[in-house]
Amino acid sequence: MSWAGSYTDAGLLILRLSAGAIFIVHGWAKYTLGVAGVTGFLTSLGFPIPGIFAVILIATEIIGGVALITGTWTRLAALLTGFVALIATVTVHLANGFMVSGGGYEFALLLAAVCLTLLTTGAGKYAVDAQLGMK
Repeated sequence: MSWAGSYTDAGLLILRLSAGAIFIVHGWAKYTLGVAGVTGFLTSLGFPIPGIFAVILIATEIIGGVALITGTWTRLAALLTGFVALIATVTVHLANGFMVSGGGYEFALLLAAVCLTLLTTGAGKYAVDAQLGMK
């Protein structure tokens, strides 16, 4: 095994901790804004049933973020949070260009890529999933 291979699990832990924290902070900001505020934002984007999607969005970011941090049901959490990041990329940020400083999609795209990585690799050995024998 190469020296880099021995650090794969530590790298996955770093990805999970950072992405999970980001999703929790973004979800908490939406939670403090309130379902009505998030519903209004989703309405402005043309989402169908925005009230239901507001609740789903807030829950996915907070619960998914916690799941990523702990490494619990990591692939499912990565799938759901990655979908949120992808939808944000397309519906909110894409029209603003690449640079995040102008409201662009670079950050949301990076989060989607991190989630795709965790979806394909799993959580690594420093995770609840690994302790439960989940692959």
